[in-house]
Amino acid sequence: MGNSNTEQAEQARAAASLQWKSSPKPSDRESWIQRAKEVANILKIDAVERDAALKSPFAELQLLKDAGLVNLLGPRKSGGGGETWQTSYKVTTEIAKADGSIAHLLGNHYSWFWSSQILGTPEQAERWLREFTEGNYYLGGAVNPRNADMTAVEDGEDLVFNGDKFFSTGGVISDVTVLEGVLENGTHVFAYVHTKNPGISFKGDWDVIGQRLTESGGCVIRNVRVPWSEAAGFSEKQLTPRDAYHDFVLPPVQLQFAAVHLGVAQGALEAAAEYARTKTRAWPYGGDNKAKATEEWYILEGFGRLQAKVWAAEALIDLRGEVAVQVAASKAQIIETALETTSKIFELIGARSSLSIYGFDRFWRNTRVHSLHDPVAYKFREVGSWSLLGDVPEPSWYT
Repeated sequence: MGNSNTEQAEQARAAASLQWKSSPKPSDRESWIQRAKEVANILKIDAVERDAALKSPFAELQLLKDAGLVNLLGPRKSGGGGETWQTSYKVTTEIAKADGSIAHLLGNHYSWFWSSQILGTPEQAERWLREFTEGNYYLGGAVNPRNADMTAVEDGEDLVFNGDKFFSTGGVISDVTVLEGVLENGTHVFAYVHTKNPGISFKGDWDVIGQRLTESGGCVIRNVRVPWSEAAGFSEKQLTPRDAYHDFVLPPVQLQFAAVHLGVAQGALEAAAEYARTKTRAWPYGGDNKAKATEEWYILEGFGRLQAKVWAAEALIDLRGEVAVQVAASKAQIIETALETTSKIFELIGARSSLSIYGFDRFWRNTRVHSLHDPVAYKFREVGSWSLLGDVPEPSWYT
């Protein structure tokens, strides 16, 4: 009997890591996308087993680090990839084809990584970019706009953070945790804190039907002290003026999430197509019987419709979100396409595909759970208000 999928994945990770360490980093966009495909191929090996085991993805995070994907947006002079947000979306999508949870972790990290450049003073931004890149740090965030706010109380030259968040994506496996507290005057303050800080603990209560490996459980912050000099965007204890660039933190975040859904839909369609070619049997009672399932008109038509919708969704995300309403349209349409695709594939590839050993259900579970955090109906309302009334979306934590 050959090695189990888990053993094969371990061996593949080890071999790939050695290869990447002995060769130069990718130097252009297409090379980075190819590197992401290499990572995705490894993640595919035991994706079903890992999803079932609900095991913290330390090994998978190390794979992302070894591949150079964690510091993709960091400057090359500090050991990063020197790449753009547009490349990061493509990388996230490629990873999501294999594993929506790991792609969610990566896309979430890109958002927090670059938030330091938006929230920090110029001096802080330059220092954090260098430190995060050189350290190959993975960032998680104890920030949730729908949760009761964490407090940040001044104590001399320090701020003391206290609070309880009911989810903190990537927290357990992170190197740095982003904290958000509210000062007595109502001002919000962010800080980047090493996760090993003894005042940061995690509840380990993330047990859901989808996105099971995102480590999005609760986080408890108790008396975490942060020097005022580490309060993002503050100088002499005062929040420095922000320019228009700071208003663009949310659209890129939303497009990272859209990239996850797009990848899940693409991955589901690719996996279903392979199953149809190799395992699905033709229906013998249709009156126009075919020798192969891939000759059945309704299967061909069904795959054709799903492929067209996925291509349309991909075209939407490539709008690059130049305005918030386009981002809303992109995300909403991609979510609906992903939900339809991940459900419809079962009709096209047959009853046996529902067996747990194939894990096709994980595609639907992942996109279903992830999409609930930002209701699609409100995204379509934003698009409708713009289309009908010319109203642009009000800035918010989700816009």
